[in-house]
Amino acid sequence: MMKVNGLYAEEIPRVKTISKKDFIENYVKPQKPLVIEELTKDWDAYDKWNLDYIAEVTGDKTVPLFDDRPASSEYKFNEPHAKMKMEEYIHLLKNEPTNYRIFLYSLLKEVPSLQNDFSYPDIGLKFLKQLPFLFFGGEDSKVFMHYDIDYANIMHFHFHGKKRCLIYPPSESKYLYKVPHALISREDIDFSNPDLEKWPALKKAKGFVADLSHGEALYMPEGYWHYMHYKTAGFSMSLRSIPKKPKHLAKAAYNVFVMRHYDNLMRKLKGQAWIDYKDEMAYKKTHQKNKLPF
Repeated sequence: MMKVNGLYAEEIPRVKTISKKDFIENYVKPQKPLVIEELTKDWDAYDKWNLDYIAEVTGDKTVPLFDDRPASSEYKFNEPHAKMKMEEYIHLLKNEPTNYRIFLYSLLKEVPSLQNDFSYPDIGLKFLKQLPFLFFGGEDSKVFMHYDIDYANIMHFHFHGKKRCLIYPPSESKYLYKVPHALISREDIDFSNPDLEKWPALKKAKGFVADLSHGEALYMPEGYWHYMHYKTAGFSMSLRSIPKKPKHLAKAAYNVFVMRHYDNLMRKLKGQAWIDYKDEMAYKKTHQKNKLPF
């Protein structure tokens, strides 16, 4: 275990390739993360997928954009902050700093030809073939610490440049200042440079870290928290497989059918006061659980 920006994090194991049996027995069943360096080597995407190519084949598509503004009552769950033509957005990524990101966008559905550039890995997970999502970010842009609503097993492939992934298993939630009725930690925590005097519970959290390069794949088990830091402009694709543990399936169902609708209703009824209340409770409950002053 080493320290990354003052946080305890273990380097995620790496393999060049792995058999289906070894992957299931040693990583999926025990729910341990893994980087597979050459899983995409036989894909056309390995040679083709860069920002110029994406601009060429998707440039006329209008895409939803998110920035790093904190949650507010103004926006619903996963509602974009802006929209832009893809060719304009990629020009922005390549030429100047920007906090605008593409998050959970089904560009592959919008541009079916992209689906010819990759195949679903035969690695023992049954991937949901209607849900490959793409994510884009500019140099030094960051994705706040969160976990996914469906508690899926995720295979996360990175292209064009480098990206740092800091992840935590669900067992570490009690240290991460989880916001109630949400899938995020406090958004005012900078996990690239955390203030451990202000957020002391983070000192107890034990996570994992990996720096992904072009074509590498990160396996994130069910319900893992993840914080993404684009070291350069680039993009990633995630493939998802439904959770295998019954308790995680139950949590996914609650998140999808109850939690997000309740949160949107309370935002509508109480406005910013609801957001502020949740942030306050994230701090208070975390410190109560860890016997820290608040």
